[in-house]
Amino acid sequence: MLAVTHFSCNKYKEKLLSRLAGFALLLGLAALQYAHFNFLQGDSSLIHSKIYSGLLFTVAPAFYFFSRDVLKVENSYHPLLLLHALPLVGGIFLPREYALPLAFFIGTGYVVWLTQIVYTLREQRKRFKAELVALAAIFLVALMVLLLGIALPLISENFFYITYAILIGLAFMVAVFTLLSFPNITEDVAEAAQVAYATSTLNNIDSDAMELKLRQLMEAEKLYTQETLSLSILAEQMEISTHQLSELINTRFEKSFSQLVREYRVNEAKRMLIDEPKASVLSIGLSTGFTSQSNFYTAFRDITGMAPGNFRKGKG
Repeated sequence: MLAVTHFSCNKYKEKLLSRLAGFALLLGLAALQYAHFNFLQGDSSLIHSKIYSGLLFTVAPAFYFFSRDVLKVENSYHPLLLLHALPLVGGIFLPREYALPLAFFIGTGYVVWLTQIVYTLREQRKRFKAELVALAAIFLVALMVLLLGIALPLISENFFYITYAILIGLAFMVAVFTLLSFPNITEDVAEAAQVAYATSTLNNIDSDAMELKLRQLMEAEKLYTQETLSLSILAEQMEISTHQLSELINTRFEKSFSQLVREYRVNEAKRMLIDEPKASVLSIGLSTGFTSQSNFYTAFRDITGMAPGNFRKGKG
């Protein structure tokens, strides 16, 4: 369900590799859980099979390609990237006592890589503190999985598979909670990474004029009320590239595009909640550009600390 719903959204419209890798990651983890379920029912044939080893060696590279494409760490795709598939080929033919530790060792490398990537975003942590806490929770689960893999020779098989199944379940739970709480987290982190890694794209434009034009579009023309407003649509209106607009928003407003739009929408909703007491809370949320009640309530609470209804009562 997570794969079908999350990777069907417009956020991945131009990220085919990330979408495919995300599907592979989620379905691989689900298949591992199916093997663990059978083990707990007394059937250990799957966890001792080459299929299980193959799944272990699939999850880590899928995680890498998903993260790489979302974060846009590098724009080029080199044939050497196919080397990430070598462990999968070799791991299937290794004896189980070597395959499992090797799979976790490779997973360690990918987690270290992603940790280093996120660490480079520390200068921009003011923009999405809560989101980084959610990412830290995911990293914590990954770290526990790695420690479990290291401890494999010292613990019983039963303890290992039960604990591993619990950790995968926790990873799913954290992922769902994070996406529900921060539906734009992949966009926010990707924009921050783009600014952190890329050279400035604003050298050839008048940043002051562009900032003024952006404020005009958002405050006077209320472009944020469009449900379908995206970075590319706004960039087209401003006659600059999406990279330039993203950097402009990040440097001048110290926010991501999605955060800026959410703030404009919530501020307009706050005004309407007071000035239009007869209008329903839902109608106000939809008229300011939010696509659903849940998105409106989540954004409103995130920015104001209270529900829209409570805000109206407190100001009434």
